[in-house]
Amino acid sequence: MDAVTQTTDIAAASLPAEQSYRLLTGLVVPRPIAWVTTLSDKGVLNLAPFSHFTFVSPKPPLLAISVGRKGDTYKDTATNILRSEEFVVHIADSSLLGPLHESAEEHPPEVSEAEVLGLETAPSLHVRVPRLRAPPVAMECRLRHCIEFGETRSRLLVGEVLVFRLRPDLLEDGKVDTRRLDPVGRIAGPNYTRLGEIITQRPLHQTSKS
Repeated sequence: MDAVTQTTDIAAASLPAEQSYRLLTGLVVPRPIAWVTTLSDKGVLNLAPFSHFTFVSPKPPLLAISVGRKGDTYKDTATNILRSEEFVVHIADSSLLGPLHESAEEHPPEVSEAEVLGLETAPSLHVRVPRLRAPPVAMECRLRHCIEFGETRSRLLVGEVLVFRLRPDLLEDGKVDTRRLDPVGRIAGPNYTRLGEIITQRPLHQTSKS
């Protein structure tokens, strides 16, 4: 049999959530990472990375992150966003890979990951949640939708971007220079990636819908 036609078929319905997660995070790659700051009800700044992240609308600009549960408890990020309806999404460059990865470590709600990692913060313009100073991009967001999905009841949190804060050298003719941004992407496990070869195709006449 031709090797190209050989497959390993896995019945999705038979998989426990953890095994399905391992497959999906190895197949849906590379994924952009939302580095999210939120405030607890006691004013503690929470920081966590999420690679289940995309944008869902350009007008108004809407970003979506999916936040799961550990057992019966949602992560602090979801709890804080649903309470305050505010958060800030950062895009980290490769120089911030270390603290980006370390910020995924679980801490009690009264512990600020930003303080533990020695990351400086600054006030935001339109939300009470502070932003990180170091990342080249920070997007202040206000919650617009929360939808629960699946047996694990992961929460898809959709926020409207109120302001884009970008390092000035990233913009050229209104577009982001992705090479200068040098974003970090996530693949399976504790593995990350940077931009590799960029392949440019001729522009299409019609507007892209993807």
